[in-house]
Amino acid sequence: MFWEQIWQEGILLIDLILSVLMGFSIGLERKHRLKEAGVATHTVVCLGSALITVISKYGFNGSDPARLAAQIVTGVGFLGAGMIVYRQHEVRGLTTAAGIWATAGIGMACGAGMYVIAVGATAIIIAVQCLFNMNFRLFKNKKYYSIKIIFTQTEKENKIIKEIFGTDRFNHLVITRSVDGKVTYSATLNTDVEYSSTKLNQIMQQNSFISLIERCENE
Repeated sequence: MFWEQIWQEGILLIDLILSVLMGFSIGLERKHRLKEAGVATHTVVCLGSALITVISKYGFNGSDPARLAAQIVTGVGFLGAGMIVYRQHEVRGLTTAAGIWATAGIGMACGAGMYVIAVGATAIIIAVQCLFNMNFRLFKNKKYYSIKIIFTQTEKENKIIKEIFGTDRFNHLVITRSVDGKVTYSATLNTDVEYSSTKLNQIMQQNSFISLIERCENE
């Protein structure tokens, strides 16, 4: 009886070993992309998910095998949430968090003995990650740059500024009026064109109503 149990548990180790290989494969691709979560993270998540699934399936006779395994989704969700940050007007880490969540699903497939699903899903995830990291314009998000500008407004200067930088609105606009009736606009704007300091100086020289124009870091 003892040796029979040892043999059965030894067979279940195949599920865990497969999960390690699947997690390692996904993590290796992420490491080559210089992502925060690499080989170790994906391997451990995949292995842990497979282990919990195996324990849930075989460790509690007479109970619902899905109750413990269902908590994997919640646990990995908290792990993924810690990888998502908001920086420079962009949300970063969403793909990494989604990849961790999907890797946990592959680990659960390994633990459930669904080997074809596990291997196939791993191949699909790696293929999708490689596809979306190719240098195709379709897959690229526009990068925006912030520019601070101060200018005198008399008639249509604000429209001229918008035409120059290809924008339709100002951010953080402050309008001041001096004692002599002079109206000054101080604002920031976003543009998808990266202007050099030389180009900005040329714009100032060509438009005398601009008193200040400079690039600024995104907050």
